[in-house]
Amino acid sequence: MSDRLLVLVRHGQSDWNLKNLFTGWKDPDLSELGVSEAKEAGRTLKAQGLTFDVAFTSVLKRAQRTLDLALAEIGQTGLPTKCDLALNERDYGDLSGLNKDDARKKWGEEQVLIWRRSYDVPPPGGESLKDTLARALPYYVQEILPGVLRGERTLVAAHGNSLRALIMVLEKLTPEQILKRELATGAPVIYRLNADSTVASKLDLAA
Repeated sequence: MSDRLLVLVRHGQSDWNLKNLFTGWKDPDLSELGVSEAKEAGRTLKAQGLTFDVAFTSVLKRAQRTLDLALAEIGQTGLPTKCDLALNERDYGDLSGLNKDDARKKWGEEQVLIWRRSYDVPPPGGESLKDTLARALPYYVQEILPGVLRGERTLVAAHGNSLRALIMVLEKLTPEQILKRELATGAPVIYRLNADSTVASKLDLAA
């Protein structure tokens, strides 16, 4: 009996998170705190007695480095890892690189809130959460889930919005519910799945 293990972890704090900038597909590294969070994620998983057969991450440095730091704590450097832009953060388009306060001054607080918190309204030149789900979900169904169901213990290090896509399917959430789901940086969420891909158990290790 395999335990069909799937662990999701949002990357640690990035330099741009620290500076209150819209990041999206831009590629800043982890901040000092982010490095600590990534290492702590690995220690947390090790304390749970977990090891992995395969890992997935985005093409962005902050997610890849989080994965590498966590795996080093577990003692699994060199784990087979697949990187794909399907797991990238939501693309914030014209907002990318802007300070969130400056964006509010330029477009107004209400408009920026709509871009950030609506399900299907994208910022100029960018993606809505619905758009992000449209690329992340097929990748999950085709590339990640089959291995989990075969018993491959799987770790996914990615981003708040791309992970929301996976969580929406796993937990059968509505668009309204997924908008309210916050994911702490560097805090693993451990799922064990049934043979039909539904969730058998969930353990959220957010502090």
